[in-house]
Amino acid sequence: MENKEYTLGTHVVMKKGHPCGSNEWEITRLGADIKIRCVNCNRSIFMPRIEFNKKIKKVITEER
Repeated sequence: MENKEYTLGTHVVMKKGHPCGSNEWEITRLGADIKIRCVNCNRSIFMPRIEFNKKIKKVITEER
């Protein structure tokens, strides 16, 4: 996946799952850092955009 462009509310699947058992996340903030929220347990984390681009598996939806 090259030239990744995301919008707020986009749901993505990460390569490594969250400890709660889900690997689906929603993008809640964009910038140099990306904030993503676990869809299952609502826990949020910040991640540098470069690291996010390496760890993303696929985009599920464009804005829900």
